[in-house]
Amino acid sequence: MTAQEFEHISDQIRRKLLSVAQRFIEKTGIADDSEDIVQDSLLTLWRLSEDGHPIRNAEALAVRIVKNNCVACFRKHNIRLRSIGDMDVTGGASASEIVDSADRAKIAEMLFGNLTDTQRKYLRLRNEEGLSLDEIAQMTGAPKSSIKTSISVARKQMLELLERQL
Repeated sequence: MTAQEFEHISDQIRRKLLSVAQRFIEKTGIADDSEDIVQDSLLTLWRLSEDGHPIRNAEALAVRIVKNNCVACFRKHNIRLRSIGDMDVTGGASASEIVDSADRAKIAEMLFGNLTDTQRKYLRLRNEEGLSLDEIAQMTGAPKSSIKTSISVARKQMLELLERQL
């Protein structure tokens, strides 16, 4: 593609590209300028052409590049978007990471649901709060050996339940 052909094509598709970028910006609230996104996208299109990549449909390719650049801006700014039920989706998190995280939370909820209140309390203090056995004993007034046994029994119960589920 010659420079003159590229200029002609970019003049024809600029409005559409700006529209795509502006809609994305409105929906996500990113702070980038749609003109900057379009300029970067047209530069990428030009570089692809210069590198000898065959471009069958410049408009479709440019729209795809604009969308990819918008997503890159979204991830770069790490914007939190509430769009999947009550799950927080963080920019940059892939769909599989989000699903894996939700699955882990459900499994933990199921496993913790089969423990006694005391076992849950000790496990949360130990694992989530990072407290030592001495600190838990001081906080709860329970003997250290009792806390250690309770945590050990709880972990064994959770492991057995998990093995039965698999």
